[in-house]
Amino acid sequence: MAKSNCFSFTASRSWFLKYSFSNSGLKSSTTDLGNGTIIHCWIPKTHKEKKPSLVLIHGIGANGMWQWSEFIKPLSSRFNLYIPDLLFFGESYTSRPERTESFQAECVMRTMEGYGVKKMDVVGLSYGGFVGYSMAVQFPEVVEKLVLVCCGVCFEEKDMENGMFQVKSVDEAVSILLPQSPEKLKELVKLSFYKPIKNLPSCFLNDFIDPTLIIWGEYDQIFPLELAHRLKRHLSENAELVIIKDAGHAINMEKPKELFKQLKSFLLDSRPHTKHNSNGNSHKLD
Repeated sequence: MAKSNCFSFTASRSWFLKYSFSNSGLKSSTTDLGNGTIIHCWIPKTHKEKKPSLVLIHGIGANGMWQWSEFIKPLSSRFNLYIPDLLFFGESYTSRPERTESFQAECVMRTMEGYGVKKMDVVGLSYGGFVGYSMAVQFPEVVEKLVLVCCGVCFEEKDMENGMFQVKSVDEAVSILLPQSPEKLKELVKLSFYKPIKNLPSCFLNDFIDPTLIIWGEYDQIFPLELAHRLKRHLSENAELVIIKDAGHAINMEKPKELFKQLKSFLLDSRPHTKHNSNGNSHKLD
């Protein structure tokens, strides 16, 4: 009986999100890239040339619809929104053997080309940031602005050995980020939130990129804050680092208003983004 109730919850939630996306001017679409590769994406019902195009890339653990739902309504009035499902998430899949973020980036870009999008801003959350970073590196003439949210693209294997992470191996990290049991799901939530949800139901790099905004949770336990500072040093003056106070890895769910504020400021400001101080132009938000 409990299993049936859980299915009912997720099915109802998915129905609500689909209705919300549609009501915000988006529609579901699939693109056949050939060779057994299909990409699902939420796209504008009507692409408006006067609006900039914005691609929102989700992280591991869910599809684009679930992870970006809080931002669709305010962003859709300002951008032509494109929210793809990465391969092996949602309705996107491939029979090809490639599994790298570079291949994911190529597939997203080919999908955007199919929709006629020639210039875009990209926001990548967690694993989606790896894909967004790869898009900017591979297609710098297309990606105009890049936002990396809690994305450990400067992660090195020795960081695991040196005790930077709470997990002890890549295999353990994967088992948490792709939970196959209620216990692993609860563990993922505990690591993702600075103040974890209580009583969670069991059912439930020298590359040149200009400009880039890095957003990080102060207490991120999946990709610790040191990786944010490392990435900022790596990109140097091309990037600004914003640290969200009292937030963990799941900024999109834990601090959606603060995240939207930063996205709006960075993506819509036509002037060069202002540095907030002289020590590496990073700052912390309450």
